[in-house]
Amino acid sequence: MPAPTSAPRAEAFTEADLERLQALLDALPAPLEPLDVSMLDGYLCGVLLQPEPVPLAAWLPPLLDSEGGHPVPSRVDDELLALLRRRHKELNVAIAARQWFDPWVFELDDEAGPSETVLPWVAGFAHALDAHPALMRLPEEPLLEPLAAIYMHLDPDDLEDADALLEEIESLEPPADLEEAVEGLVSAVLMIADVSRPLKPRQTAAGRAGPGRSRPKQSGRR
Repeated sequence: MPAPTSAPRAEAFTEADLERLQALLDALPAPLEPLDVSMLDGYLCGVLLQPEPVPLAAWLPPLLDSEGGHPVPSRVDDELLALLRRRHKELNVAIAARQWFDPWVFELDDEAGPSETVLPWVAGFAHALDAHPALMRLPEEPLLEPLAAIYMHLDPDDLEDADALLEEIESLEPPADLEEAVEGLVSAVLMIADVSRPLKPRQTAAGRAGPGRSRPKQSGRR
């Protein structure tokens, strides 16, 4: 049997790419309220964890208008669309192969704690699950632990009617620092993928990175 080939690598984003992406989002006309780059990164992870692929026509509008209710332009800037597709592909390659990725989490001031710093990413992830609820229709039990690892950074008041999730969150230790918080996000995403996007036997046999496994050193973006 031939050896399995590794997943193709998507071109990594540079700081200039991120700045350009944010500038293009900021240039969208009112009354649109687009996600910022950290929120859209969490949002795309939530989109890519759905049990069935979400087409561009479905995932783009909630990204360009976080509040909803406003018509999205019939033609989106080609450069903006290309950057969004590129990050979507980059995350999809990592999640499909259960490889560690560097989430777009940015350090705030020195007084900001880990949860405050990752909150925009988590808010974007939660926005995805609100806009695309198919993931939450899967059996609850295997999703509780990884969802708790993400939602622990939210205000408990934002998790109404989620008693089982809140109970799971209470059992977790808060991250000691930002690195631990970011690693927790990535681990949780890959754990959810094991539930919503299970690997085929051949992929499993090939081995993969994941929670508790070795991973490449993350970039210094944070």
